[in-house]
Amino acid sequence: MKILDQETRRLILQLHEKGVAQRRIARLVGHSRPAVSRIIGSGSEEPNTPGRGSVLDKHRSEVQRLLGSCRGNLVRVHEELLAAGVEHAYTTLTDYVRKHQLKQPPQPAGRYHFEPGQEMQFDTSAHPVVFQDGQRKCQCASLVLCYSRMWYIQYFPRFTRLECKTFLTQALQYFQGAARSCMVDNTNLVVLHGTGAGAAITPEMVDFGRRFGFVFIAHAIGDANRSARVERRFHYAQNNFLAGRTFADLADLNVQAAAFCDRVNRTANRHLKAAPIELFAAELPALSALPPVVPEVYQVAYRIVDVEGYVHVGGNTYSVPYELIGRQVEIRESLSQVRVYLGPREVAAHPRAVPNGGQRITDKRHRPGRSHNGRRSEQPLPEERRLREATPLLDAYVEKLRRKAPGRGAAMVRRLHRMYNEYPQDAFLAAVHEADRYGMLDLARLETMVLRALAGRLFPLETAAGQEGRHE
Repeated sequence: MKILDQETRRLILQLHEKGVAQRRIARLVGHSRPAVSRIIGSGSEEPNTPGRGSVLDKHRSEVQRLLGSCRGNLVRVHEELLAAGVEHAYTTLTDYVRKHQLKQPPQPAGRYHFEPGQEMQFDTSAHPVVFQDGQRKCQCASLVLCYSRMWYIQYFPRFTRLECKTFLTQALQYFQGAARSCMVDNTNLVVLHGTGAGAAITPEMVDFGRRFGFVFIAHAIGDANRSARVERRFHYAQNNFLAGRTFADLADLNVQAAAFCDRVNRTANRHLKAAPIELFAAELPALSALPPVVPEVYQVAYRIVDVEGYVHVGGNTYSVPYELIGRQVEIRESLSQVRVYLGPREVAAHPRAVPNGGQRITDKRHRPGRSHNGRRSEQPLPEERRLREATPLLDAYVEKLRRKAPGRGAAMVRRLHRMYNEYPQDAFLAAVHEADRYGMLDLARLETMVLRALAGRLFPLETAAGQEGRHE
């Protein structure tokens, strides 16, 4: 039986009120007399759907339970019902849920109007990025001024509170100021607890916002349309900026991302009927001015220097002066640098390695020397100075010894100096000249050559006659 629509039912009732016979009404509206009679009898314009039941009527409580456990995913609800032996089509489930309003219907999109300097919106999204050494997923951070639509993005291998504060500092410097409020989702980087209007912001981020003259606010769960200014930009970045581009490294990616934002901000928007940079001229005076000095963003941690003279930071190890082994030091970690403080004094600074890279960064100045007191003197040995000043021959020979010997060659220099003091200089220098001529640097053989030259001169042989006289 065909159900007549509301307009036809209204027309039938109006004709009946005017005294038109049912047979004539049926001819005018093109329907049967019984159908016209039923509508006149009901006296209602509202169409009545047939009272046909659904196969899911007796499973309503189970459907409601599954809607909660499956987080409203009707595909999963359908799979669970089939597994429980409830045979039905997927469209039957969707129609049943819609008819009985078991699921919250979609909310209409809102229209939001913002005054200059009223609000900016911040969010992050994971994007696959193609580098020369392969594809990796990076976190795209985005900030948008709601009135002018000025936009700024940067990419990070991970996104912690350190990256969050660093990015916002860069973005606010790019905009030359901050709007009065910053809309965020319910990320735990900013929100301590609660959601939406009841969200409490972490004290650290409250202080950060106060420094730049703005406050953080969070939109309600399920109201993503509230932050549409920033959400819409992620699709544009992924399908316009990243499409078809390959980057050398993260630094190259971020340089090109900033240049892409410059180009987009200068391009006319057909919805705005102007370029964002043109509207920004009106918004800039309404922004909170930057502080006179923008401090470096870093996070503080405390570490005990291990027995090897290193501190462990972000999955990497960094050297500190070995004298601090066992001492507690303060670590100030920024995105570009790791600095180590002992009290108010900076004792070490290193370029920051890629987080969780397992790298070991060493500054040679932090390592001890090999002398008895743990320090290697940069001054030459006294024995070496005397040998070098004696003759050019010894100066050249000592230089060759130093090149061969590990470290400063202290033992070899001292042995050569002893030979210089103990043996006659003519025999010693003659042996050194001969050794240098053939490139011989073995001091034991050099001493043998000196002794051979002095044989019969330093230790004269006694004659046979003298020996006989002594026996008598």
